[in-house]
Amino acid sequence: MSNQTIATEIIPYIFYRDVPAALDWLARAFGFTEEMRHATPSGMHAQMIFGGQRIMMGQGGKDWRMQSAREIGSASQGIFVYLADVDAHYRRAKEAGAEIVHPPRDESYGRTYTVRDLDEHPWFFTTPPK
Repeated sequence: MSNQTIATEIIPYIFYRDVPAALDWLARAFGFTEEMRHATPSGMHAQMIFGGQRIMMGQGGKDWRMQSAREIGSASQGIFVYLADVDAHYRRAKEAGAEIVHPPRDESYGRTYTVRDLDEHPWFFTTPPK
């Protein structure tokens, strides 16, 4: 085993019914950039990047029974993102037709808004207080 130091990185893995549609939607609505996609025996796998941070995504197949929030009728997780300008990000998402749950508002932890993606996963975008 190598003495090389490995940095810890936590990467959300989100299940989508249609990964190619999710790649397009996340780019348009949230500003993500596609990093990689490929077919696997259990469906499709992809990675996107935003502000230097990654997300991964996949769809079910014979090896995994993956369901999106839309399919199960409720969310089992959400994605919380700190960013520099929540109001500009909100405008982008709204113009792309994202389902806005709560428009930008000031909270003790920063200026924040909540949105659902195309498979109804909740996303919380926040600019932390100065």
